[in-house]
Amino acid sequence: QVQLVESGGGAVQAGGSLRLSCAASTRAFTRNTLGWFRRTPEKEREFVAAISRSSDHTYYADSVKGRFTISKDDAKNTVYLQMNSLKPEDAAVYRCAAIVGQATTQSIRNPKLYSYWGQGTQVTVSS
Repeated sequence: QVQLVESGGGAVQAGGSLRLSCAASTRAFTRNTLGWFRRTPEKEREFVAAISRSSDHTYYADSVKGRFTISKDDAKNTVYLQMNSLKPEDAAVYRCAAIVGQATTQSIRNPKLYSYWGQGTQVTVSS
């Protein structure tokens, strides 16, 4: 059973930065399509960012574009989410997830297509 474990969350002031990490327990597992989602009281699984299997394509929600960057290191079985210029509305539990199999530009934002999920890491942003 593959496990995804997030880390790097915390409390920051608005305008600050955090880098989230998500480590996979299985070697080469990060060579799948990987995504970050966040959970708030209003939304259970809001798409944040995703990266393709070969890392040649990245996708972002409009609300984070230009501020967040997704990347991965296959040698370390880890995917990252660099979050800059954080806003209070970015506060959430951030979860990484993986699609095993094909994903399209449209489907990559759909949380229902992700088979594996981490437990999440809390991000708090104060104004």
